[in-house]
Amino acid sequence: MDLQPEELQFLTIPQLLQESISIKKRSPRTFYLITLSFIFPLSFAILAHSLFTQPILAKLDKSDPPNSDRSRHDWTVLLIFQFSYLIFLFAFSLLSTAAVVFTVASLYTGKPVSFSSTLSAIPKVFKRLFITFLWVALLMFAYNAVFFVFLVMLLVALDLNSLGLAIVAGVIISVLYFGVHVYFTALWHLGSVISVLEPVYGIAAMRKAYELLKGKTKMAMGLIFVYLFLCGLIGVVFGAVVVHGGGKYGTFTRTLVGGLLVGVLVMVNLVGLLVQSVFYYVCKSYHHQTIDKTALYDQLGGYLGDYVPLKSNIQLEDLDI
Repeated sequence: MDLQPEELQFLTIPQLLQESISIKKRSPRTFYLITLSFIFPLSFAILAHSLFTQPILAKLDKSDPPNSDRSRHDWTVLLIFQFSYLIFLFAFSLLSTAAVVFTVASLYTGKPVSFSSTLSAIPKVFKRLFITFLWVALLMFAYNAVFFVFLVMLLVALDLNSLGLAIVAGVIISVLYFGVHVYFTALWHLGSVISVLEPVYGIAAMRKAYELLKGKTKMAMGLIFVYLFLCGLIGVVFGAVVVHGGGKYGTFTRTLVGGLLVGVLVMVNLVGLLVQSVFYYVCKSYHHQTIDKTALYDQLGGYLGDYVPLKSNIQLEDLDI
């Protein structure tokens, strides 16, 4: 990052995107290998998931009664595939986050950057991210339970033609998704960066993320909303053309469009991870919390097995303004 730490707090969303994208130029080979090894498989799996599950679902629609051997076999295949997909998605999502956040932090501190050093750091970084993710999953379970209750309420209201109840349930569902879900996603992303760069992880990292988001909540939610919108748009086009477009488009067209959409999603995910990393420094700057680059350098070195002198925190005391 070319800007001084105290200048980062004034970045607008377009400037933040520009600053994040420019980071790739400082170590293009490393980011190319990270993209090829982690982000491309992740992006391909996200889009190809529906391409592989659609034939199985079609067979289930046309299959024998649910208690038949063929139907049970198809359901078993679907469940195994879904479980494998979730494990793959979870693993490569954390791997991509660990690799990008570590690399950006190394560039920030002036630490030598290479793909091999990033790979060496990932095992220890992955453990911290995994613990944070477990807390996120627990909180998301509670959120989804509440969301499901109001979704059922909406369906019941529509079935009973109760306009008032349907409006109330619809408003709450909208708030839960566009407000709580987007905010919680921003909290999770920032907490993931904190888990890598600071000596806290798990619920402590989420609490720290909550404090850092204050004052930058609108920017964070705007960035997350744009990211989710782009991913959703790519998914819709992929489904319409590649998955369900067999009757309208030829094999060449579907293959070409599918390849282009995978490439676009790869770029969206890469830029999203870079923005996620830089946004952490923006929040620290906004709260006038400087970062001890020496301590952060040592923290990153600890992931590589380097000698780490005893330090209580990478964060200095808040500056008095």
